Amino acid sequence: MARPVVAIVGRPNVGKSTIFNRLIGDRLAIVEDKPGITRDRIYGVSDWNGKSFSVIDTGGIEIDGEDAILKSIRVQAELAIEEADVIVFMCEAKSGLTSSDEEVAQILFRSGKPIVLAINKVDNMKRTEDIYEFYSLGIGDPIGISGSHGTGIGDLLDAVVERLPDKTEVEYDDDVIRVALIGRPNVGKSSLVNAILGEERVIVSDVAGTTRDAIDTPFERDGQRYVLIDTAGMRKRGKVYENTEKYSVMRAMKAIERADVVLVVINGEEGIIDQDKHIAGYAHDAGKASIFVVNKWDAIEKDDKTMQNFERNIRDHFLFMSYAPVVFLSALTKQRLQKLLPVVQHVAQQHALRITTHLVNDVVSDAVAINPPPTDKGRRLRINYVTQVATKPPTIVVFVNDPSLMHFSYERYLENKLRAAFNFEGTPIRLFTRRKSENEG
Repeated sequence: MARPVVAIVGRPNVGKSTIFNRLIGDRLAIVEDKPGITRDRIYGVSDWNGKSFSVIDTGGIEIDGEDAILKSIRVQAELAIEEADVIVFMCEAKSGLTSSDEEVAQILFRSGKPIVLAINKVDNMKRTEDIYEFYSLGIGDPIGISGSHGTGIGDLLDAVVERLPDKTEVEYDDDVIRVALIGRPNVGKSSLVNAILGEERVIVSDVAGTTRDAIDTPFERDGQRYVLIDTAGMRKRGKVYENTEKYSVMRAMKAIERADVVLVVINGEEGIIDQDKHIAGYAHDAGKASIFVVNKWDAIEKDDKTMQNFERNIRDHFLFMSYAPVVFLSALTKQRLQKLLPVVQHVAQQHALRITTHLVNDVVSDAVAINPPPTDKGRRLRINYVTQVATKPPTIVVFVNDPSLMHFSYERYLENKLRAAFNFEGTPIRLFTRRKSENEG
């Protein structure tokens, strides 16, 4: 299910990043008392009263700024507004209502989105009275909050949740493999979609997805049904959008949430850049099966070591996704395109793989016998039993005498042994350590 999206928007230095951290319960955003420090949208997930939603922290909107960085911040904020279902418009009581606030309010009015007006830095009783002037914005009741003290956050969340839309999800049968393509601009996602669908395609229908501008395209190949979740088309308003360096990550995240298999598309001509790692990381964190697709392979001058060297480069850059296979192809010439869907089908099966409890325990028992857990201050980890509790991704719980004794390196050792025994190619494995209760066998 794709989560609704909430964007925190306002002029610089009103405390958006602090509130963002409050909402997601983490410290992902950089908090510094300096205008413009948050230059990119940052994303997290919040949950309130049983409703889960994504949160975007944006750079402050500078209306009159002509500086290149300020222009970039404004574009990023406007893209966030475009993706959002609900907007939290943040002002602050300390400096009061400003002309910049009024101009940002006009931008938000034009979006037509539900808006929650939050006034930050209401740190004492006197500041409580300062929020009344914000009624003149005509947005509704301002909610006084304090990012530093945490007051008013519950009221803010209540107002946000009240305005969240009811998301409806397109239902597909369990045997349909949902495939999302992600990657930075100009890697050839659209061309790859067209190449896949243009080859002996059997399209069932075009179904509008739950996310704006995303199209679900069901098709069938060799008896297997698929749905392509196309995130490539981003609405563009002139050159400023076409030239935006950052990918519309929220759209990619919404597609990732709905996918079984994620194709991380890389431009073979340009090679790997840091943005590729950020984008791939979202798929890994979401626990999705993943494949690296190196596109534009026809444009590369090759020798007998080119492919091997490029794959080694991918492995060096994406150490956290060593499980993901690599497919080299050209969407333009359809070179090696026929290799892609069989790999998609294989990693989807691995993603949904369930191993019986006795087989998992046999593998872990053998692993412990070969390499017993190290001692920690005279105490040794004892593994009582292991069981797989979920699929997509395969999720395994290890019941032990004391979870604090499970060292990261030993957990990685167990994961490697499980992969050696059961493959799990293309999918992350989730390994959780739990204390065995007295009531468990």
